[in-house]
Amino acid sequence: MISLDEAVTARLESHGARFEVLVDPDAALAIKRDEFEDDLEDVIAAEDVFEDASRGDRPAEDDLETVFDTTDPLEIIPEVIKDGEIQITAEQRREMQEQKRKQLIDTIARNAVNPQMDNAPHPPERIENALEEAGFTIDPMEPVENQVDDALDDLRPVIPIRFEEVTIAVQLPAEHAGSAQAKVRQFGDLEREEWQPDGSWIGVLTFPAGMQNEFYDTVNEHTSGTAETEIIKDKDDLRTR
Repeated sequence: MISLDEAVTARLESHGARFEVLVDPDAALAIKRDEFEDDLEDVIAAEDVFEDASRGDRPAEDDLETVFDTTDPLEIIPEVIKDGEIQITAEQRREMQEQKRKQLIDTIARNAVNPQMDNAPHPPERIENALEEAGFTIDPMEPVENQVDDALDDLRPVIPIRFEEVTIAVQLPAEHAGSAQAKVRQFGDLEREEWQPDGSWIGVLTFPAGMQNEFYDTVNEHTSGTAETEIIKDKDDLRTR
């Protein structure tokens, strides 16, 4: 279950009665879209249906039976969310906007590059400032992934930006290969790998270009700066610099 502070109220009025449930806002939207696949008990603040959640008042069981043909909260809660309205306070809206703003900036920073600077990644601060300059407004009730394209459309007149992938070959020396390759392969799709006779490891990975700096930092951290890397065009080319 989630805390009351994290929950929003979903409200349904039917047959002269009111029903309210307390649920995670993102889960509520997923349920409305028939996209929810998690455990309902993990995303609600109470396994209960209320007439007034703020006061803790509960509806009559007869009203539950009339509207839902059951008194089981776990069966009723999704119906209230699907057919009702999601109620959020001004403070909840601000908090949700701020959370999604950070997620949006992180998503764009991890995937986007500056095509005018040899596809160098954009720092998150630059993206944040550009979003503000563009006047882009985060919708707190919409998943971040559904807002990325609109954000990019607003960003393009402000900064040169596009989503790009990069393929990088990396060679890890034998003394670090065992632990470092496990970290490296987490960055994206491992196109090819080879263990060399001397114990070193060569891998070719494709991942969002905006993650290049994070990738290099991780490689250097786990090899004490002794790894060799090269951006390549041909995924079969295992040359490293």
